[in-house]
Order: sequence, then C-alpha cells, then structure tokens
Amino acid sequence: MESSGTGIMGERMRKFMISWLLVFALTAALPASYAQSVATSVSASATVSASSRQSAEGITSAQLRDYLYFVASDEMEGRDTPSRGLNIVAKFIAMNLSRWGLKPGGDNGTYFQKITLRRSKLDGPKTEAELDGRKFKFGEDFYAALNPGTASGQLVYVGHGWVIKNKNIDAYRGVNIKDKIVVFYGGGLPKGASLTDLGGGQGTDWDTPSEYAFKHGAKGAIIIPDSRVLTTLTARRQVVLEQRGTFTPQNSKPEAEPSQMPIITASPAMIQALFQGEKVAATEIFNRREASDPGESFELSPQKRMNFSVANTFEETQTQNVVGILEGSDPVLKNEYVAVGAHYDHVGMRATAAVPNGDKIFNGADDDGSGTVSVLAMAEALSRLPQRPKRSVLFIWHTGEEKGLWGSQYFTDNPTVPLEKIITQLNIDMIGRSKRAGDTTPANRSLSGPNEIYVIGSKMMSADLGRLSEAVNKSYLNLEFNYLYDNPADPNRFFFRSDHFNYARKGIPIIFYFDGEHEDYHKTSDSPDKIDYQKMEKIARTIYVTLLELANAKARPRVDKPLSPQVINDSGF
Repeated sequence: MESSGTGIMGERMRKFMISWLLVFALTAALPASYAQSVATSVSASATVSASSRQSAEGITSAQLRDYLYFVASDEMEGRDTPSRGLNIVAKFIAMNLSRWGLKPGGDNGTYFQKITLRRSKLDGPKTEAELDGRKFKFGEDFYAALNPGTASGQLVYVGHGWVIKNKNIDAYRGVNIKDKIVVFYGGGLPKGASLTDLGGGQGTDWDTPSEYAFKHGAKGAIIIPDSRVLTTLTARRQVVLEQRGTFTPQNSKPEAEPSQMPIITASPAMIQALFQGEKVAATEIFNRREASDPGESFELSPQKRMNFSVANTFEETQTQNVVGILEGSDPVLKNEYVAVGAHYDHVGMRATAAVPNGDKIFNGADDDGSGTVSVLAMAEALSRLPQRPKRSVLFIWHTGEEKGLWGSQYFTDNPTVPLEKIITQLNIDMIGRSKRAGDTTPANRSLSGPNEIYVIGSKMMSADLGRLSEAVNKSYLNLEFNYLYDNPADPNRFFFRSDHFNYARKGIPIIFYFDGEHEDYHKTSDSPDKIDYQKMEKIARTIYVTLLELANAKARPRVDKPLSPQVINDSGF
C-alpha cells in the first residue's frame, strides 16, 4: 500500500463545499462505465456453486507460500520502481501467464504495458553557492533539494519555520521574508506540537516552513540539519548524490509539485559562515537546534548576501504494468471484464548497509507480495476451469503504487481494454497478516484477525456490488467483513491510498481487501515467514468466488452512488 508520505503533512487537506448543481453536472458527464450500466441489478442472493468451490480449492496456502517466498525474496531487492528486482518479478508473472494460456493484455502482443519514467536528479557541477565572495562546493559544503532555481538576497533566521495557528506558533513574527532567503531547522514539528494539531487546511490553519516561505515571497531556503544528519552527510555523500532523484511517469498526471524555490542543506562550515559576526553565533544556533528551542527570529546583517543555484538534469527509463486476459465464453459478455489486481512493487532497499541487523532490503511480503501472488494463484485456478466464465477476466499487476499509484493511474488513463467495459475492479493490497490472540503491540492495534478482513468500497458506489459481495461471503466461508475504513472521510485515507481509487474515479465500482497496518508495515521486517498463509488462502478463495459470480452474473453492478466531486478533489487528483 502507498505510504501516506509525510503523514497528514503529505496529504492535501482541502475542505470545501460543492453545490448540488455541480454534482448533477458531473453525474451527467460520468464515464461510460456508469452511463451504460443497465437497469437490471445483479443477484443479491448469490450462492457459491459446487464447481466454483471446487475451482477455488486450487488456491492453496502451500502454493501461495511458494510464490511469495520467490516474489519477496532478498534477490528481488525490495522491488522498487524502477529496479532490476521489479523487472524479474514482472517476467516471472508473465512467464506463468503464458504457461497457463492467458492472452497478453499489454502493448504490442505482450504482457507488459510499458511506462516511460522521467527522472530528475541534481546536476552537481552546475549547483553552486556563494556568500560574500566565498564559494561553497556542492556535495561537501552543502546539499540540495530537487527544486531548480537561483536565489539571491539577504538572510533571515526563522528557527523551526512552522506556522500552526491553533498552537499560536508563528516563526515569522517580527521579520520580513519577502525577496529574502530564509534559514530554518530541518526535521519534524516544533516542540509542543503534534500531528493532531494540524487540523483544518494547509495554508490557512497551518503551514510547513518551506511552503509558508515560498508563498510569502522568499527567494530560497537554507536548512540547518540536526547533529545526526551533520555527522552522516559526509560519510554518505556519494550514496546521497546517486540516490537523490524522483521518477514521474510520462503521459500521466505528474506528482504534486513542492514549493518551487530552491532549497539547500548547509554543512557546519556554511552555517559557521552564515552566522559569523551576527548577534547569535553559529554555536548558539546549533545549541538551540539540539534543545528544540529556536528563540526569536531575526534578520541577519543587511550587508551579508547569499547567492546559490540548484540545477537539475533528466534521464529516462521504463517500468511496466503486467496484464493478462482470460477471455470469457459468452459471445457477447466476453467483451466485458472483471478486473482483479494488486501492486507488485515495494519500496526497495536502504541506501546503506549500516542498518540494524544488517538488513537493508524491504521485502514487502505483505505489502503487496500477498496481493501479487494471490492474483497469480487466481489466474492459475481460472486457467484450469473446464468451462470459462461468461465475461472476460482482466488480471493486472500495477507498478509504482508506492510512488503514488503510478501504474493504476497510467492504466486507467491509457487502458489496453475499453475502460467502460470493466464492470468491477477487485483490488488486493495486504491480506497476509493476522493479529494473534493477546497481542497488545500498539502498532498492531488495527491489524485484522485470522478470520477477518477490512473491506473498503464495496458499498460506496454500487449497492448491487455490496449485496453480492456479502451474499457470496455468507454462502461460502463466512469471513468477518470489517467496514471500519469504508468511508472516504476516514482519517487514514485508505480509500485513496491504493490502486482501486484510480478505477473508482473513472466510475468503475471497486472492492478493496486489506488486513490493516501492522508493526512491520514499510519496514525491512515485512518478511514471508510472518505471513498467515491459512488466512491468505481463505481471503484469496473468497475474492476468487466473488470474481466468478461477477463474471457469470446476468447484469453488471449498477453504479447508483457515483463518487462526488468533493471526494475526487480531496484525493489530490
């Protein structure tokens, strides 16, 4: 599952009212998947047939375990996007789809839908800084964020740099930052503040140091790092320079841009030079930094001028979604699709091996190795059915989910099958972990039990789909469906944080299956040995028989509750 980034700070917290007239206008222009839905509802009393039960038994815990120990092995190097390990897993999936006779659903008769990525990284030789004629060297005296540009002007020290109105925190009281360069501490929230204080909207009720400075006319920013960062920057210099960069898929919506003023991180030598001769010396600035007590903001000497430039360079590479199709048996209904998917990427490796226990690989066994291999097992089970379902089944493994839902966004913007023909998308993202009896670990408080799964979105857009989902479950394994997060207003924002959302925003009804966050979420300890394979088998089988019911239903689920404009806009799209 995609991380919430910097938590609440990384989310767009816009809150606004949309008139009924706008809702009506959007509904009238909904994608064809809604406009073409038929009036006849799907069966709300679905029962799982003997043949479906028998077919589902082909999905076994032993099979899932075998696949997962490959997909989440150290040799896959954490499946970052892009990476060698991710490409190996893509080829592994495609090889099996070919063996089982599924049609390629990617580009040019292949199983791969290629996505060109454009990487922005720092151009070291053209990134430079100067203070009153003294030149500083990039990579030794300072480092830079990926915001290209040039800053020149006087300097203003603003401590932690935060503005949080409900805590009466304003680092900019008494100083003028327009057309100047701000100097502030890097790191988290100021002393006395927590994430719960960031209510309301960013820009009105609170703001980060760089965003506030940019919006109020600052030309650039210099960050004072803490002592831990200061002592590791030199040792990690080459790794930092090689790793610094972001990829964005071309022909798809780019990531939200940060403030566009250039930002650099200063070394002790640069900080010493900045505060030399000032009313507060560099030593005191460092002491304040360590004590989380920034003191009053102040303008540095007006004779002191700083100039720095940050330059970027670009390169291209590729990643891919993996897409396979099991064609339906009905001459008419085979032109419709039930989509089932998972993201097969994870977050890669740490930049250095100097980590606890020497483990630098984020294996991503639950996130989302569990979904990846479950979809693979479903494709294998379906390929062995003596009679294929009436509708076609679209299997898709999305890339780059951890980077911002890249793969699903790219597919839904550039579909390889008619998007209006996809009747439902079933998304599997983390279904392999269980909360043990007596587990009081705070990080596991929301983890689901061995017979429980969080179900998100099944009733949100289509009452038909919600009824079918529950009816199939009750007539089959009768798992505990937990709807705690089945709400776009859920503060965890899970509805927006996995690949199903990109289908939902196009008007396609979805179901998202999720076991809950746990102590190993996005850690190197998310390993295959911690998976509850019996639970995973039950969840995968339940999703599989739901898929079969949808694929054989007389009518597609009606979208009778389309997403509102507010929900779509609150997502950040």
